[in-house]
Amino acid sequence: MNAHLHRRRATALVLAAVALLAAAVPSVADDTRDPAPRAAAGAGPSAPAAPTSGRAAYATIEGTGSTWSKIMVDQWIADVDSSGIRVVYSGGGSTKGRRDFALNTNDFAISEIPFQGTDEDGNADTSNGREFAYLPIVAGGTAFTYQLKVGNEQVKNLRLSGETLAKIFTNQITTWNDPAIQADNNGRGFPAIPITPVVRSDGSGTTAQLTTWLDKAHPSLWRPYFGKSGLTSYYPRKGRMIGQSGSDQVMSTIKAATGNGTIGYVEYSYPREAGYPVVKVLNKAGYYVEPTEYNTAVALTKARINTTDKNNPSTYLTQILDGVYTNADPRAYPISSYSYMIIPTGAGDRRLDSTAKRQTLADFMYYSLCGGQAKAGDYGYSPLPLNLVQAGFEQLAKLKKADPAVVLDNRDVTTCANPTFDGTNPNKNVLAEKAPMPAACDQQGAGPCGTETGTGEPSTDDPAAPSTDGAGSGDGTGTGGGGGAPAPGAGPGGATPDAPGGGAPAQVDPETGAVVGTADAGGPTTVDEIYATSTLVDDRPTDARTFGWVAVVELLALVLVPGIVVSVLRRRRREGQVA
Repeated sequence: MNAHLHRRRATALVLAAVALLAAAVPSVADDTRDPAPRAAAGAGPSAPAAPTSGRAAYATIEGTGSTWSKIMVDQWIADVDSSGIRVVYSGGGSTKGRRDFALNTNDFAISEIPFQGTDEDGNADTSNGREFAYLPIVAGGTAFTYQLKVGNEQVKNLRLSGETLAKIFTNQITTWNDPAIQADNNGRGFPAIPITPVVRSDGSGTTAQLTTWLDKAHPSLWRPYFGKSGLTSYYPRKGRMIGQSGSDQVMSTIKAATGNGTIGYVEYSYPREAGYPVVKVLNKAGYYVEPTEYNTAVALTKARINTTDKNNPSTYLTQILDGVYTNADPRAYPISSYSYMIIPTGAGDRRLDSTAKRQTLADFMYYSLCGGQAKAGDYGYSPLPLNLVQAGFEQLAKLKKADPAVVLDNRDVTTCANPTFDGTNPNKNVLAEKAPMPAACDQQGAGPCGTETGTGEPSTDDPAAPSTDGAGSGDGTGTGGGGGAPAPGAGPGGATPDAPGGGAPAQVDPETGAVVGTADAGGPTTVDEIYATSTLVDDRPTDARTFGWVAVVELLALVLVPGIVVSVLRRRRREGQVA
C-alpha cells in the first residue's frame, strides 16, 4: 500500500513539474506568424461585413482555373469565410478554367491569359457566347526554382540570363557545368550533371506566360523549338523534360529527394512558401534580380493595359508586357505579369443566376482588390496598382447592371486598403517608389551575392530597404558599402574581395560537385562563394517553440526522473527490511 502511494506521489510530482513548465513556456498557439497555407482564423478589418437587411444573403460560388494564382486566392477565401462568404476554388489550370466557363460549369474562372479565340492546335478557345468581363486580381513574377547541389549543399544564389534560361528550356544547354551558366555566375563552376527541366503537362497560364516571354524576348531560340511563333499553354516536351500537372506538382518534383539537377517555372509564391531558392534573372539594366513584390511592382510600371474599347470584353484590360520584358530599371524583374478573374456579366447567366451569388462574388472581389492585396507580398505575389484596381471596380459594377439588387455602396479607391497607393494621392505607386535598388554584387560581372533567394527579402545594400519581417532593413549583403545599384545608365561596378561571393571563382569537382579550391591560389574557398550557409528551410517559430518545449521537458525528465526512481527504490528496500 505504501509502495503504491509512493508511486502515485512520484507521478504527481512529474506531472506537476510538467504543468508548471507548460505554464511558463509560450504556447504554440501564441505564434504570431501564420502557417502556410494560412488558416481561416479571421477576415481582418478589410473583409466585408456580414450581409445586412438591405443586402441579399450570400450563396456559395465555385471557380476553377489558374494554379499560378491559387495560393493567394485560397488565402482570400479563408479570410472572408468568417463573414459568411463561401467560395470554393479548385484550380486545375488556366485552360481548364476557361473551358469550364465556356461550358457553364463554374461561377467564375481565373486565367493568366484571355480567351485566345483558337488555341495553338486550332481548337476553339472562347466563352461560347457566355457574357463575361476580365477582372485583374493579383500580380506576380514567374520564377525559376531549382535543386542543384555542390557536394551535399544546395546552391541558393544561382544567376541566369534570359538567353541561358531560353537555351535550357529549348534543350540547347543540357548540363549544369555549361560555360554559359558559369559566365552568368561570374566564373563559378557547377557539377557536370544533366539539367532536367520540369514543365507543366496541363493547359497552363504559367506556361503561356513563360512562352509569351520566350517568343517576345528570345524568338530565335523559341520559334525553331516550338515550330512556329506565339505562345502555348501546353509546353512542348522534348529530351529529359518532365511534365507535371499544376504548379504544386512542379514544386514537389523539384523538392523531391531525387530532384537534384531539376529546374522548373512556377509563380514565386510556390518556392517562397516551400522555402526553396529561385534563379536571379538578368534584366535589361544588367542586374540579376528575383521576383520579389518590389521588383515585380517596378517591372509592371511599363505594362500597357488595353483600354481602347471598353465595350469589347475580349480585349479590354488585357495586358501587353513587351515593355516589362525590356524595362531598364535596375530593380525590374523581367517576367512579371498579372492574373485575371473571368466573371459572368449576363443578366440571364445559367450559373451566376441569383442576387445572392452575385453579391457573394462582388464582396469577395472587393476584399481581394483592397484589403486582400496587403497580403500579396507575404505570399510571394505583388499587389495590383491603382489603374487595375479602378478597372476592377468598373468590372464589378457590371454585376449590378445585370442585377440592380446587388449592393455596391462605398466602393472607391479612397477607402481601399491597397498597399500600392495612398487613397489621398492615388496617382503614386507607393510600392514601386520604395522598392530598393539591387546590391552591387547583383550586377553583371560582380558577385554573386552570398545571400540566399526565395525568402521575399530584397537583395540590396540599402540599410533602409523594406523588409518582410518588419525590421525595416535589407538583408545586408555587405558589398563593401556599394550603396545599392547606381542609377540606370551608370557604368559597371564590381564587388570587393570581402563581399559575400567575392574573391576568386571557386572550383568544383566536375563529377561530385565538391568544392576543391579557388582559381588563383588553389586553396580552400569560402562556403558563401557558392551557396548560402543556412539550412534550406529556415526554422519556423512554431518549430522552435514546439521542439524547444520538448527539449526542456526531456531535460526535466532527465533531472527529476532518476531521483524519483531512486527514492522509490530506497523506500521499497526499507519497507522490505521492516517487513
